This record gives sequence, C-alpha cells and structure tokens, in this order.
Amino acid sequence: MVKLRLSIMMFAQYFAWGVWLVPLSTYMSKGLHFDTIIGAAYGMVGIATIASTLFVGMIADRFMAAEKLLSILSICAGIVLFWVSTIQTSQSLFLFGCLLHFLFYASTIPLATAIAFNSMTDIAKEFPGVRVWGTIGWIVAGLLVGVIAGAAQTALPMRMAAIVYVALGLYALTLPNTPPRARGRIVSASAVLGLDVILRHREKAFWIFIACTLALMTPRSFYDAYGNTFFADKDLHLTLFGTRIEATAIQTAGQIFESLILVSLPFVLLRLGIKWVLVVGMGAWAVRFLLFGFGYQGATAIMPMVLLGIIIHGICYDFLIVSGQIYVDRKFDAEARSRAQSFFNLITQGIGIVIGSNIAGLVYGLNANADGSHDWRAIWMVPAAIAFVAMILFAATFREKLAPPQDEQSGAAEPVLS
Repeated sequence: MVKLRLSIMMFAQYFAWGVWLVPLSTYMSKGLHFDTIIGAAYGMVGIATIASTLFVGMIADRFMAAEKLLSILSICAGIVLFWVSTIQTSQSLFLFGCLLHFLFYASTIPLATAIAFNSMTDIAKEFPGVRVWGTIGWIVAGLLVGVIAGAAQTALPMRMAAIVYVALGLYALTLPNTPPRARGRIVSASAVLGLDVILRHREKAFWIFIACTLALMTPRSFYDAYGNTFFADKDLHLTLFGTRIEATAIQTAGQIFESLILVSLPFVLLRLGIKWVLVVGMGAWAVRFLLFGFGYQGATAIMPMVLLGIIIHGICYDFLIVSGQIYVDRKFDAEARSRAQSFFNLITQGIGIVIGSNIAGLVYGLNANADGSHDWRAIWMVPAAIAFVAMILFAATFREKLAPPQDEQSGAAEPVLS
C-alpha cells in the first residue's frame, strides 16, 4: 500500500507538470501573443531550480517534515498557476507569475524523492517501479491535452494543472512521515550546491565533460521552449478512429520510447563505454534539429521526419543526462556523490536552462517575419550547429582515466523527466 500511495504521488506530480509546461509556448504564442518572452518564461525554470536546491538543502531538510512542506508548496503552486492563467495582457506580470509558480513547484521534486526514499528498504529495487508512474503521468497529461481540440492554445491546461497541484497538496498530508534529514547540522550554500567537492576536482576530462554538457543545455532549451510551438505551427497531427490527435499528444511518443532506451542504457554503456555513449547523445541532438529544420514543406510537417526527431528523445536525453549522472557518480567516492550530483543538477537544470532558454528566445525573435511567422529552418540550425560542435570537441578532447568505484552503492540523483 505504501508503494501505491507513493506511485499516486509521482503520477500527480508529473501529470501536473507536463499537462501545462509542454503546450505553454503554444499558448503564449497563439493564445496570448507573448512570443517575445517565451524563452524568458522557460528560463525561469532554471532560476527556480537553483533557488529550490538552496531552499531544500539549507531550510527544508532542517526544519520541517517533507510531506508537510510538499503539501504547502503544492497548494501554493496550484493557486499561483491558476492566477497566472488569468493574466492576458501584462507580459511582465505573466513572467513574474511563472517564476513564482516555478519557485514553489521546483522544491517539490526533491521533497517527493525524499519521501519515497524514506519509505523504502531497498531503494535500488523499489524506487524505479514507483518513479515510472511519474513518466506515465507525463504521458497521460500529453495525451489528454492532445485529444482536446485547440486546448494547447488556451489556458485550460494551466487550470487543469492548478487543480491537480491543489489535490496533490491535500493528498501529501496522508503520505508517510518524513522528518527533517539534516536537523541540527550546519550546512553551507557551497556544500548544498556541491561546489565544495567539485572545485577540488582537477581532472581535465571531467571539466571537458561539464563544459560540453553545459553547451548541450542550449539545444535542449530550444526543444523545451519551442518544440510544441513549431509542431502546432506546422499542423502536426494524426487522425485515429476519427479523433484528431494534436502535437502535444504526439510528443509523448518521445517519453514512451525513452522508457525503452532507459532500460537498455546499462547494456549500451557496457558495450560502448561512457565516452561514446555521450558522443552519440550529443550527436542525436544535432540529428533531431536537422530533422525538424528540413521536416516540413510550407505550413505542413513531413510526418516521418518530425516523428523520428521526436522518437529519438530517449537517445538525446538519456545518453546525455542520465549517462552524465552515472559518470559523475563514478567519479566521486560515496561521501561526496550526493554533493557532486547537486552540482551536476545545478549545471543541467539550473544554469544551463537559464542560459539556453534566453539564447533560444533571442534566436526565435531574430527569425521572426513581418507577417508573424518564423523561419524555423534558420532557428533549428542554431541548436543543430551547437550540438554538432560540442560533439566534435568532446570526441576529440575527452580522455578519461576512470578509477574503479570504491563501493558498489550508487548515489546517483533521480533522473529528472524531460
């Protein structure tokens, strides 16, 4: 029953996140005509991630039970998001509302993980079966929005998410008690962000890996911020049994195939090694944007090309981010692993997203036409070029001397759903 309760928590959390974040750019572009701030809005996720890491690590872990704080933050996230859904004229107010919501929500991700971990006796065996319900929640959310005609261009997904956030907040009060993990300990900001162990690391290969991973967060931000807008603009859809399936639902094919990729990742790592898995992941991003850039004629998507670009999401994401988490885990001893993962999360979910989203917004704005349309080929060639250059530099310069791990326990962070 505990696993069932935790699975419901994961499902609700990621359903609420995916049901509105994926179509957000389409709503801002088609519904609000806030095109100029789409990149900035998605960049707020990175700012909130940095702030939430400090909040959970320095405050939440020391003063309040995780399930109670999850309840408060989820309810606040829902209330703020509903308010944001009513903003239709002020771009600055809309951005502020998004930031406020993200600040509340971003902190719930590590809290939910802490609740799950605290309730398990064998995390390695039990957690994947619980966490997969988060992915299922994300997929169901995309399918739901995708079968409601025109929903992505309205505030409906935001209001759906707001209701689920509040429901999750109330449900959290029934979850197993998870007392503060760091009560009585003095914790510094540098330790919470992992800087105390990372800055002492001198291996050149590690910093090449960090630099290239940071660079790849810009292509990732292009997809997160403008993928759904592009698909809607090119009328990407399917018709099944008389029902029109729109772009938001089709995008869930990426998460479905990602689940298969994730299962096969240990085998691929064993056969190819960490370097070439990372190279393939970087190259997949370049291939994805080439498929998008040439995958349309006029206002119509070329389905096979665009669908392939969506399906390879697992290679793009898992071969880079999840493999990166595994690499970081193997580079540090057991005592330092959690802080090293905090630093990797800071790079991939925080700093990288802030930089990447704003670059994506700038490129999107520079390629706007007088009639309000956009030169998508020119837009997608930028992240394709960044990914290709990063891949070449990484393949040519990464020379790793990997010492065997000191123990067999993994302290890798939970993979974050993309």
